Amino acid sequence: MSGVGLRKVAYVFPIFNEAGNIDLLHETVSRVVAPLTERYEFSFIYVNDGSRDESLAKLTALAEADDRVTVIDLSRNFGHQLAVTAGLDAADADAVIIMDSDMQDPPAVSLELIEKWEEGYDVVYAQRRSRQDTVFKKTTARAFYWALRRIADIDIPENTGDFRLLDRKVVDELGKYREHNRFLRGLVSYIGFRQVAVPFDRDARHAGTTGYPLRKMIRFAADGILGFSTAPLRLVSKIGYWISALSFLGVLYALGVRTFASSSAVPGWAFITIVMCLLGGIQIIMLGLLGSYIGRIYTEAQGRPLYSVSSVRVGRENVSVRGGRRQIVLDIATSGENVPTDSGVATNGSADVAGGADLGVGVAGGDERGGQR
Repeated sequence: MSGVGLRKVAYVFPIFNEAGNIDLLHETVSRVVAPLTERYEFSFIYVNDGSRDESLAKLTALAEADDRVTVIDLSRNFGHQLAVTAGLDAADADAVIIMDSDMQDPPAVSLELIEKWEEGYDVVYAQRRSRQDTVFKKTTARAFYWALRRIADIDIPENTGDFRLLDRKVVDELGKYREHNRFLRGLVSYIGFRQVAVPFDRDARHAGTTGYPLRKMIRFAADGILGFSTAPLRLVSKIGYWISALSFLGVLYALGVRTFASSSAVPGWAFITIVMCLLGGIQIIMLGLLGSYIGRIYTEAQGRPLYSVSSVRVGRENVSVRGGRRQIVLDIATSGENVPTDSGVATNGSADVAGGADLGVGVAGGDERGGQR
């Protein structure tokens, strides 16, 4: 139903190899929101993040059957956070709900998010009371948030993910932040506005396997810490001061032994070797830490778009992403200043989306991160 004057609510689903979940997800969400279609106009934005299974075919079939569905097919895998960003850039709604597509986020909880939004809150985040994860993942998640709260410049509530509702003005404000190494829940906390939690019990994954193995979890945690804190850099200086102090004490000890107990002084080759290896290891770690910050600066200095769009489908309509201004249902339009390439994708594209956020079209600086958390 499309009604005049209804408030618009858009759902954004990042998709990475979720062929086993897509049909159930859409069926469940559609059933959950059905009682509210007299009050809200709902739309569903699925962002295919370079899936290697049948996800895109299933999404295309969904769009054919439901004209509320928009499918954004990214040109490759850019990672969960950039896929969500693409969905936010495309959303033309009064409120946007971000949900993972593995059915771990119960769709019924989204109605509670909408209720809180109607009470005047700008950000309504779902906070896990319990989660069906391994002990290892629970422990590492708890340790990550413990560390983040103590060293970062933001306060992110514990046991929260990206499952949340954002008011239009929050989406518009978030669209101004275009860093590549994104930690969206951190950005949402950073920009502020009125925020409130809705507790829920997280379910187990319905089908498939997680796209966040340990390697990607570590990288994601690094994005959260390095993106919102300079504490690691300050730690480097502190370690240097402590090592200098210990070295000075060592010099005093050596002089004392030489002066007052010269007969007991023995060559300390083993001790010297251990100290040299220790200091060498610390120096390499420090260089790696500095390199991480420098790498982030380098990535941002390149000024590349965040992602590249291969195709957009709104319901039954395929929409070209070539350069030139084209209006579609969600106000996704490419800038007239862009120059098309042979592949039909602008090399420096953007989209005029609701709040003016860039819908990156072209070779984007991403990585092979993907899947759900």
